[in-house]
Amino acid sequence: MPGYRVKTAAQSGLWLCHGCGLLCRAGEGAQSCPRCHAALHSRKPHSLQRSWALLLAAMVAYLPANLLPIMETSTIMGMQNDTIMSGVVYLWKSGSWPLALVVFTASVLVPLLKILALLLLLVTVQLGSGWAPRQRTRLYRVVEVIGPWSMLDIYVVALMVALVQWQSLASIKAGPGAVAFGTVVVLTMVAAMSFDPRLIWDQVKEDDEQ
Repeated sequence: MPGYRVKTAAQSGLWLCHGCGLLCRAGEGAQSCPRCHAALHSRKPHSLQRSWALLLAAMVAYLPANLLPIMETSTIMGMQNDTIMSGVVYLWKSGSWPLALVVFTASVLVPLLKILALLLLLVTVQLGSGWAPRQRTRLYRVVEVIGPWSMLDIYVVALMVALVQWQSLASIKAGPGAVAFGTVVVLTMVAAMSFDPRLIWDQVKEDDEQ
């Protein structure tokens, strides 16, 4: 119906507990969740500040994650250091191009796209933009879902270390790039968890009220 506006949960006095997910009615004397007793907030406290800090730290760690060796191999033939991209190039030249594409997508492209997506969300919310709220919310959900899948390289390195050390064929250990890469993945995951997607819709609500 023209002119009909749906009230949001916050406008109805309903707050979602960030501890257990219970929908609670906020009011005087009811500022804690009746189920888990966590403090109730209409929005995640300091959501933007925490997300910005974590995202900037992830951006700083992204370069060493791709430039430093992720795996150090020592054999009787000598020592070899491999970065993510050198591994991708080796797989491509050896004919394993499907695996090369998987490693490149999961280890280089996905973390970069996650950083860019979070940067877009934070900048638009910081500027108070009401642009495409549905699409931005869906983008946030995608970032949440794909978060753990960026750890493919770390899983591969851990598996190779275990297998090679067990067979005593060579000595393989994770390089400094693996630490930086794991740091990027964890920081982007926590940044996405710290971001409150309801902030996207707050500006839409303000625009409707004007």
